[in-house]
Amino acid sequence: MPSHSNENLSKVYFQDFVLEGFGGGLETQALLFAVFLALYMVTVLGNILMIIVITLDARLHSPMYFFLKNLSFLDLCYSSVITPNALANFFSSSKIITFAGCATQLFFFSLLATTEAFLLGVMAYDRFMAICSPLRYPITMCQSACTRLVLGAYCGGCLNSVVQTSFTFHLSFCSSNRINHFFCDVPPLLQIACGNTAINELLLFGICGLIIVGVTFVILISYGYIIVTILRMSSGAGRRKVFSTCGSHMTAVTLFFGTVFVMYAQPGAIESMEQGKVVSVFYTLIIPMLNPLIYSLRNKDVKEALWRLGQKHMAM
Repeated sequence: MPSHSNENLSKVYFQDFVLEGFGGGLETQALLFAVFLALYMVTVLGNILMIIVITLDARLHSPMYFFLKNLSFLDLCYSSVITPNALANFFSSSKIITFAGCATQLFFFSLLATTEAFLLGVMAYDRFMAICSPLRYPITMCQSACTRLVLGAYCGGCLNSVVQTSFTFHLSFCSSNRINHFFCDVPPLLQIACGNTAINELLLFGICGLIIVGVTFVILISYGYIIVTILRMSSGAGRRKVFSTCGSHMTAVTLFFGTVFVMYAQPGAIESMEQGKVVSVFYTLIIPMLNPLIYSLRNKDVKEALWRLGQKHMAM
């Protein structure tokens, strides 16, 4: 519903937004609905299963799996912030989202996605301590230390989310209320904002670029030391186990940071919304769906825990 400003009656300020989503006719929308629904169901089931297995199996009560459980929780939550509303809009004639609803969606998406970025850095540090300093590992990565690291990741995510959401919704939206995306995100909102958005673009690229570069630096340094330590190992079995565990994490890191960089940390990202929609599908649906598969299929401990859980369930 538009409202007129007292200062300037030529401008119309919108109180609701329209999420345009993907183009195409009814058949295209039905196909996209089926794809999104299938991906979301696998995401929910896979991440819930990971959380249950890690919680119930005492052999997985270690720092690495504590962080992995939190990763599954984040994947489940930030996919759920986006996908249910996107599914509802495929067959909706209005596709309306309120101003408050849009701000809320952006806040929680930014919070959870940024927290996941920091958590991936924490997981690399955990592997560094476990492999390069095994004697100090139980003391350095005790339960309280792990909890503080996770809380720190959430605090970093919350800080970025507050900055991005407050600066974005401090703008006036008077040129249009049609968001060329399937959820509320900073780049498409800046496209329809009135006035100068240079500061917002600088904040988006600057903060996201700093987070990506900072976390990537921590990960590269950690894995640099890990690779040197692995090459010094005399046991072939131990070397393979370390490569398997670290390979899963590096796969998840590459997928996540690769798509986030394309969307937020390169010039011109705001103008290329059609590309942005496709990239957004990767980090809102495909990556949260793949993470449980990556960590379970490549991890012997998780596969054994899944087998024990299945045997226990069949015995009941």
